[in-house]
Amino acid sequence: MSELLFPILFMLFFVCAEACVLQFTRRQNVDWLDIIFNLNSGHIILWSFRCLEVLCYGFVLKHYSLNLLEDWSVVGLWLFTLLIWDFGFYWLHRLHHQFRLLWAVHVVHHQGENYNLSLGMRNSWYSSLTSIPFFWVLALAGVPLSVFLTVSIVHYSIQFFNHNALTPKLGWLEKVFVTPTHHRVHHLNNKRYADTNYGGTFIFWDKLFGTFCETPSQEKSTYGVKGRKPSLNPMQESNLPFLQMAGILKTVRLRPRQSDCPIFMTGVGAILLFAVVLCYIQRYGYSIDNVDAAQSMLFILLAAGSVALGGISEGQRWGVMVWCLVTLSLPLLFLGLWGWNHAYWVAVMAALAVHGILLTYGLGRRIKRGISEPV
Repeated sequence: MSELLFPILFMLFFVCAEACVLQFTRRQNVDWLDIIFNLNSGHIILWSFRCLEVLCYGFVLKHYSLNLLEDWSVVGLWLFTLLIWDFGFYWLHRLHHQFRLLWAVHVVHHQGENYNLSLGMRNSWYSSLTSIPFFWVLALAGVPLSVFLTVSIVHYSIQFFNHNALTPKLGWLEKVFVTPTHHRVHHLNNKRYADTNYGGTFIFWDKLFGTFCETPSQEKSTYGVKGRKPSLNPMQESNLPFLQMAGILKTVRLRPRQSDCPIFMTGVGAILLFAVVLCYIQRYGYSIDNVDAAQSMLFILLAAGSVALGGISEGQRWGVMVWCLVTLSLPLLFLGLWGWNHAYWVAVMAALAVHGILLTYGLGRRIKRGISEPV
């Protein structure tokens, strides 16, 4: 699965590198807790639904393909897939802004108030699930799964790049491709701009269907969604829109960002957890057939760790307890019980265990010292 691991590693590297550049040059007031949330927002549960998306694509390809591309040249096949994939994404994206149920999924991505590369990784748990029907036309036409996956990676990599905060206007490329300049307009917290520039790679879909918008000349660049300020808990942000839509929960009281944990320690925890997600991808890939106890437990612990980091970022005591439980359970179960002795597994899980102990011990001492100090 190296074709998946390398793009993810590059994304993680560039997110961290860009944030450091922005901090050093003071071009943006970097909110490190926001970046941690973006990296932590939905990677493991999103990956599960990505597996389901691939499974559904393969099912349609196997049983319902019309084999329309059998006699096409290799170049023709790839160009067709590049173009039609992006056409499907345009309508996927546009409909996510127009239907309340789909917006409940997509709003998590738009809640980010800082425009940088980490925003390209900020997603709802369910974003891959809602994309399933939009690419079936490629399966019906007979595009091989390997071509579909490669083209998907290319398009998602371009979309990730378009969330960067450093790239200026790109000259003639602005007339053909979606660029960071175009996409920044889409993330402004004014609805008349957010409902434009839906394209993923090619900007001519927006021009063709009347949804293109130039950068407003006098509009203040304020990003996010008007209304409630989002929390740092990925489980809450992925599910709250549905609870509110169903009338189960009208309002939610948010805790202020008052974490006792140093941001550096929270960030290291997020990166280590991300490293375990890479382990998961490397070992299981897109497989959700014959799921065994180890895969199920790894999924549960990764999801719990993601939620725990959100709790730690908001100063929730339960976040520390869950994080400690997750980081100690991983090596005990996978290195001890199941004997996963690959060097990468041993290094990452051992580092997580040390991180969990240090974080719990350090916060315990800090809280104890705070209680004992006179008011």
